[in-house]
Amino acid sequence: MCPTEPFVLSGGKDKSVVLWSIQDHISISAAADQGSTKSPGSGSSSVKQDSKVGGDSTTMSPSIGPRGIYQGHRNTVEDVQFCPTSVQEFCSVGDDSCLILWDARVGFNPVIKVEKAHDADLHCVDWNHHDDNLILTGSADNSVHMFDRRNLTSGGAGSPIHKFKGHSDAVLCVQWCPHKSSVFGSAAEDGLLNIWDYEKAWKAIERIGTRTRSTSPGLFFQHGGHRGKVIEFHWNPSDPWTIISVSDDCDTIGGGGTLQIWRMNDMIYRPKEEVLAELEQFKSHLNTCK
Repeated sequence: MCPTEPFVLSGGKDKSVVLWSIQDHISISAAADQGSTKSPGSGSSSVKQDSKVGGDSTTMSPSIGPRGIYQGHRNTVEDVQFCPTSVQEFCSVGDDSCLILWDARVGFNPVIKVEKAHDADLHCVDWNHHDDNLILTGSADNSVHMFDRRNLTSGGAGSPIHKFKGHSDAVLCVQWCPHKSSVFGSAAEDGLLNIWDYEKAWKAIERIGTRTRSTSPGLFFQHGGHRGKVIEFHWNPSDPWTIISVSDDCDTIGGGGTLQIWRMNDMIYRPKEEVLAELEQFKSHLNTCK
């Protein structure tokens, strides 16, 4: 859903992205109250009668037509996302390994199409609410890519400005942190939910140059409390650094899956100097314990 306007995006196995307006539902509901009916079509609605369960009376159920149908993917559309600063711009990813940017003001064709955003199917996408140039994608190739749309062209050229590799299985969900612009999370079929800071990743790259290292640059926390693949998670926008996550571990716990609400220790994400200053008061205690 669009955070500022009554718009909804959907994507499906028909390879299309569809734009809807809740306002159309409100309009047809008002018309239904007045006893009028409209024909279905683009941006229009019709009214159907459905019987109530357990009774003979009927209710008016609106059927809403789409505002626009956008064709550009060659396989199932897995995820869609609105631009945080424009209700007319949105992006989508799919099983064709493509990341597509759309603009409803210029028509129904892709504005930018990155043909090979990953080496496998794309499962998820998220647009940074602090910097609308940055877009995250997660893929079956076990990685998260970060794109800067200023580097992309209408011809599909462009490559990720950073690749985050810290999962051992397909990435199913990515989401930017609402409280810090450089932080995001990724959840995967390996049962882990990773928390990243791309500023830390860039500092690490600058420090070590092109040398390889055993750990993943930018990764500063892993939540390993789930016993199955983590299929979805969300940051709490009102309670900083609190996350809700769900996993598909029906086979291991007897069905139903698991939902967890959790928060990492604040010393993990607070500035290093601040944490060291706080720990200084315990220095004498630690020396005594030795």
